[in-house]
Amino acid sequence: MKKLLLLGLSLLILSACSEKQEIIYFKKYNETASLEKQQKHTNKRMQFKLFQSKYLDMNTVFKPFKNDLASFSEENYSALKPFILEQDIPTIQNNIKEGKLTYEKLTLFYLYRIRKFESDSTKSLNSIISLNSNVLKEARARDKNRQENSEYSIYGMPILLKDNINTNNLPTTAGAIVLAENKNIEDAFIVEKLKENGALILGKVNLSEWAYFFCSGCPLGYSAIGGQTLNPYGRGIFETGGSSAGSGVTVAANFAVAAVGTETAGSITSPSSLNSVVGLKPTIGVLSRTGIVPISSTLDTPGPMTKNVIDNAIFMNAMRGFDKKDTASKKIAEDYFQNGFKQKFEGRKLGVLVPLLADSIYASTINKLRKVGVEIVEITPPEISFKGFTTLLNIDMKHDLPKYLSEFADEKLEVTSVKDITLFNLKDSVLRAPYGQQLFNGIIEDKTTLKELAIIKEQLHTEAKKYFQMLKDENLDAILSINNYHSGFAAVAKYPTLTIPMGYKKSGEPISLTFIGAPFSERKLLEIGYAFEQLTKVRKMPKNYQ
Repeated sequence: MKKLLLLGLSLLILSACSEKQEIIYFKKYNETASLEKQQKHTNKRMQFKLFQSKYLDMNTVFKPFKNDLASFSEENYSALKPFILEQDIPTIQNNIKEGKLTYEKLTLFYLYRIRKFESDSTKSLNSIISLNSNVLKEARARDKNRQENSEYSIYGMPILLKDNINTNNLPTTAGAIVLAENKNIEDAFIVEKLKENGALILGKVNLSEWAYFFCSGCPLGYSAIGGQTLNPYGRGIFETGGSSAGSGVTVAANFAVAAVGTETAGSITSPSSLNSVVGLKPTIGVLSRTGIVPISSTLDTPGPMTKNVIDNAIFMNAMRGFDKKDTASKKIAEDYFQNGFKQKFEGRKLGVLVPLLADSIYASTINKLRKVGVEIVEITPPEISFKGFTTLLNIDMKHDLPKYLSEFADEKLEVTSVKDITLFNLKDSVLRAPYGQQLFNGIIEDKTTLKELAIIKEQLHTEAKKYFQMLKDENLDAILSINNYHSGFAAVAKYPTLTIPMGYKKSGEPISLTFIGAPFSERKLLEIGYAFEQLTKVRKMPKNYQ
């Protein structure tokens, strides 16, 4: 009996020691000095009030992977790097086919990499909000049921979603604490399509709260749920872009194969540009918006954010499909990568915006295009009126958000309108709205009628089309812009945009070339974009995330 008691006592002591020795990877750090330094930034939006989330505990987020990651070493991670980092989907799929990788190891690699950097207070990007606890089980199933001819497929690829896109096993928060328990919901239509095509939903990423239509002049990439997203090319130095900040940051840092962003007017293009990744904002109706927290049913669309153009096209194929629940949805038969892309610019005719030639990187890029035979048409764009744009967003969101809350959100949520949300935030504004909620207040105060809104929409659409009239008049394949400089015009004109890394400023900040095309010209934009990417090959990994 004594021996049994001693044995039991020994086991308890060993258990207690084991618990004491358990590694806590994510620890809150004192950010006072960093915040004081941040107040000296010349960009007021970069003068942060906080870095770390006051809501999330990343130890809890990673708890489901404790045992699997315990058996995945730094040596395992380093050995897999050459087969994964910066590789396109066809290469990764081929590595799996050749036995160098499995879908499970690929997923473990990304989980390990996310934890490695996000738990380091000197390198954390605050990019992750939640992770799919079933993802390794799903990856093993992909390995067991491996597909033939998957080279150009999203099958088994770990994908991250902007956290305003519904998933049935993770909360969809839009970065707002009021939606923290938005759990019992169905997958967004595009998530259904991704799963049907075998993609692995790795998790959800941070974003500018409410897709950056919430506070005025606040930092890009901040949300009350996720904290302040940071740019891997310059933490606290360069803006992340927004509102799909986490999508851009995680792709740039190789935290997943690719990510989904959403855009109303620049929210894919901006973070793609500032994080040196490829971002496509499709024509409204190409991809479904059902199950996505909205700003504007007139302008909203999801889109792919990837490290290269080929992945972007593969991703587009995986998300497409007609959705009868989305009134803007179109039946698109286009295959975005069928028969591949050519590297030639032969016969291409591109419009160049004369005012942008003052930018030396843009001007140098145009010269490169001329040298390879692209016909360049210089355009001096007309002055147009953008009056009513904020009103369009105000009134759309006033009606579209309540519709989402009633039809696609958890029925247990107690808010039904923008006003309800502002009142909820006022109960603890330091936690829930530290930068204010000026734009939400503006929505409440805006009394524009739906009849008046219809006129505003038509006027904006007409004016924006005027700005890009040369597309039609000169039979151009695309007009070339920088970053998200003309995203607002493209949005109300309902033209697609594709942004591709163009270079880096002397400071190291990424800068991108943005191709603006006619409606439903996504395939053409991807073809031209691929030729440009192969000509320039300028994307490079952030030096501290290699």
